[in-house]
Amino acid sequence: MLVYTVGTFDLLHVGHLALLEQCRTFGDVVAVGVASDSVVNSYKPNIPVIPLDQRLEMLKSLRCVDIVRPYFELEYVSACEELDVDIFVVGSDWGKNPHNLAVEAFLRSKDKKIIEVFYNSRTSSTTIKKNVVAQSRFDNATSAASVPM
Repeated sequence: MLVYTVGTFDLLHVGHLALLEQCRTFGDVVAVGVASDSVVNSYKPNIPVIPLDQRLEMLKSLRCVDIVRPYFELEYVSACEELDVDIFVVGSDWGKNPHNLAVEAFLRSKDKKIIEVFYNSRTSSTTIKKNVVAQSRFDNATSAASVPM
């Protein structure tokens, strides 16, 4: 059984690992689609901190991942078709956007499974980014306050 999931996988963290390890329990082969910077920028106000080639490299090094492939358009049907996906794993924030509905319809037409998993709430890339910005502001304020005049 081939299991496929997609995401940005920026600032790889334990939540990502938990998702990918859970994918491994659903099948024999885990494939991961990684959003390019332009894809991310099409639905988020920013681009990833970690460049695509480095995100791909990190994911390829994980024991629980067998296939890593980037995607450059916000659509999932072509990858599901090319990989002959048995199970497509989505997160609880999946939503009802047209590209999501298209892959759901395609998978249903092929009698394939869609499994929704709940994210590990301990961390997220967004939370990490906010913490880094807050720390940077604190460090800058502290440095400015300690400079003698």
